[in-house]
Amino acid sequence: MIDVETFFIALALGCDAFAVGLGVGTRCCAPRQVFRLSFHFGLFQFLMPLLGWYLGLNLIATAKTWGPWIAFALLLFLGLKMIYESLGSAEKNVSSSDPTRGLTLVVLSLATSMDALGVGFSLGILGRALLASALWIGITAGFMTLVAMKMGRRLSERFGRRIGIVGGGILVVIAFKLVNS
Repeated sequence: MIDVETFFIALALGCDAFAVGLGVGTRCCAPRQVFRLSFHFGLFQFLMPLLGWYLGLNLIATAKTWGPWIAFALLLFLGLKMIYESLGSAEKNVSSSDPTRGLTLVVLSLATSMDALGVGFSLGILGRALLASALWIGITAGFMTLVAMKMGRRLSERFGRRIGIVGGGILVVIAFKLVNS
């Protein structure tokens, strides 16, 4: 059974995954793509608290210093690319790369799970059941991503390419949030 604190931590950590899933869902939402993004976001959200606990205090300081800046650059690039592609012609949008594959998938997964690294360290210090907490965090992030991608697809069907601009804008906002927190 999940305790209240872990539930709210999982929801808070899943918010970035939800926002990115919403943005990506405006571009692609085939069942395989939804599975890939949801699975990887959930997996990374599960693994990062475990990694945070393992790495310890010294490396956490380094990750907290540089991690947000790396995630900022990657999300900013991807967000601006989405906006650019949405403003382009319809033929360009069809041929654009799939953000649920390859390096882009790994980058998005890492960027949305950086906060979980510090949470893992904190959970370990508090003496929490780390494995169970990490599992709930991963499941919550995966589910929130799945829901967000479905919502993004519906918004895209209703509003067309304009929603791609909004999705890219969401990624840009998240990028700036990471370096201002």
